[in-house]
Amino acid sequence: MAAGADAQARYGQSVKGLLSEKVSTCTTDVIALTKQILKGSRSSELLGQAARNMVMQEDSILHSEDSLRKMAIITTHLQYQQEAIQKNVELSTNLQDQLKHLLK
Repeated sequence: MAAGADAQARYGQSVKGLLSEKVSTCTTDVIALTKQILKGSRSSELLGQAARNMVMQEDSILHSEDSLRKMAIITTHLQYQQEAIQKNVELSTNLQDQLKHLLK
């Protein structure tokens, strides 16, 4: 009976060893699969890049909006200057007419 108990103990040790080996192999496979998924999946990187691009575009839009506002102000100033020049031209024409009339 001792031989049977000894054989059963060796069989139990053998099963425990195989089970431990299988668990280790499965763990290694899961780790390898996880690494492969993380390596193959770049969705977080792509989302980060898309977010950075969106921020850059938003900055460009804000800069363009600021430039348009400045252009509108410059246009208004140029219109005021044009009106002032037109008034001065009209005044100079009147002055020229008066000078011609005086010189006659």
